Amino acid sequence: MGSVDARGSIDRLIADHPDWRGAVLAEARAVIPAADDRITEDWKWRGAPTWELDGILVVGGLFSRKVKLGFLYGASLPDPEGVFNGELGGSQRRSYELFEGDALNAAALRGLVRAAVARNEAARSARSSRP
Repeated sequence: MGSVDARGSIDRLIADHPDWRGAVLAEARAVIPAADDRITEDWKWRGAPTWELDGILVVGGLFSRKVKLGFLYGASLPDPEGVFNGELGGSQRRSYELFEGDALNAAALRGLVRAAVARNEAARSARSSRP
């Protein structure tokens, strides 16, 4: 799963936030790659954990009052449990934002990640079939 540097950087990010934010990110970090064993994690943009398969699936972010799990193409993903609650006005991104006291909906997150994998695979297939 990803590079050693990425793993270490994400480990440090979680350790540096021993409050609810680190715990939520650690829980999400366990759920996301479990959705598909081909998912890798990376560290981008000077401090953002990402999970990838045929492109970025999810970008994690810790903020003073929330943990944000951003889906680059979230607007095109089904969200049957309605967990997307951020970046709703745009035509591409969506985010699942958790605040202190919120419980991570692991089943819904896993479903969103699987949908994002399928979306990225379809986009890759469409690119490779072009003349």
